[in-house]
Amino acid sequence: MSFSIGVILGWIYSIIAVILIINVVLKNRDSVKTLAWVMVLLFLPVLGMLLYFFFGRDKRKERLIGKRLMSQINQRNLSANVSRCIPSLPQEYSALHSFFRNTASAYALPAESIEVIADTKKFALMLMSELEKAQEHIHMLFYIFEDDDFGRSIRDLLMHKARQGVEVRLIYDSVGCWKVNKEFFEDMRSAGVYVESFLKVRLPVFSNKVNFRNHRKLVIIDGKTGFVGGCNIADRYITGGVWGYWRDTMMLVRGMAVQGLQFAFLVDWYFANHSLVSGKRYFPQQQQGGAGWMQVVTSNPVGEVRTLMSGIVKLLSSARNYVYLQTPYFMPNESFMLALKSAALSGVDVRLMIPEQCDSRLAGYASRSYLGDLLKVGVKVYLYKAGLIHSKCIVCDDYISSVGSVNLDYRSFYYNFEVSAFVYDKSVAQTLKNCFIDDTKNCTQLSLSEHRQRPFGRRCLESTARLLSPLM
Repeated sequence: MSFSIGVILGWIYSIIAVILIINVVLKNRDSVKTLAWVMVLLFLPVLGMLLYFFFGRDKRKERLIGKRLMSQINQRNLSANVSRCIPSLPQEYSALHSFFRNTASAYALPAESIEVIADTKKFALMLMSELEKAQEHIHMLFYIFEDDDFGRSIRDLLMHKARQGVEVRLIYDSVGCWKVNKEFFEDMRSAGVYVESFLKVRLPVFSNKVNFRNHRKLVIIDGKTGFVGGCNIADRYITGGVWGYWRDTMMLVRGMAVQGLQFAFLVDWYFANHSLVSGKRYFPQQQQGGAGWMQVVTSNPVGEVRTLMSGIVKLLSSARNYVYLQTPYFMPNESFMLALKSAALSGVDVRLMIPEQCDSRLAGYASRSYLGDLLKVGVKVYLYKAGLIHSKCIVCDDYISSVGSVNLDYRSFYYNFEVSAFVYDKSVAQTLKNCFIDDTKNCTQLSLSEHRQRPFGRRCLESTARLLSPLM
């Protein structure tokens, strides 16, 4: 009898597995992702099915935020002058600007000033200083907001400002703050801070919402000052960790360009809170300034266009002299790899910087597996050894640059809610270029011969991890 039950259960599992595999194949997703899921379902019985249930089901076709609502938020909030702000850009970048405007409702707006912050301790001090100056409202969104020294100092300051009558809103990601005690956020609510988690994940309703994460890092103060970049609110971002110094990049922005950050936050606030925050006081009129133009671009897992990935590919194809890229996780898809190699083969100086020691061992192995193909075509690869390079930065041709939350991997391209600020300005580009060059002093440049000489066991680990990279 027990044998019969076992056989029946085996047949039931096999039928379910076949149905899931057919479902994966029929969705016509990226071929590498499809193959990865087929392998997981075939070779990891039961566990593979659980992984697919939590991480594999594709809900991008569900309209999380409709176009009509986006238009409504746009019309209610962005000032009438925004639509008339059309920058005069070199021809090679005007197409990129139009692409982001058409796919992400991203307006290029003039900035009064843009300051690159390449030191996390400096960022922490500047953030607290700017928050203290707030008079009307504070809007913050972070993937990680820890209950530690840095997190508590920001929490206490937000509570203090709320008690002063400042309108304070905070969004944190449910998965990114999985381990944070709920009382930490309840303390803020009791002090008058409006706090919402993004895509709440609760047991037993443990759906594949865990796969869609709001990875953005945004701060908007009085609609006039903003921060954007890759740094979260946690001690390790300021003091480092077992791997050493934490190298990240943020930007402090003032002027009309902050309206792009504000728009991105308020769309997410509607998604998390189901209330439409609007009004001219959130988008105050300001002087145009002379620090170039900034286009705040968001991407999400909804729809067919992968906005940030496609935009960066377009930027690579338009590069004429050089492109420098920094990312902690490098697990690109085929089209991104092709764009990198095509740029290098066209004579463009392509440089990629990743950590020598990644905070995720599996992601580190997977990242290394892609380097051989790049080294063969002349891409210069730098391994940051002073700690963890967590910066998500791109600079191109002394004119255009981007700083934001997007990693060069499948998760950021396909599953996360991300943001990146594209700046059309020579001064900012030169600053970020200099930061990259300074960072190379703490790097080892990887050669093709050295990469080929790595142990066989290491190569096997890297290749295995690469197969799973679309699932990470």
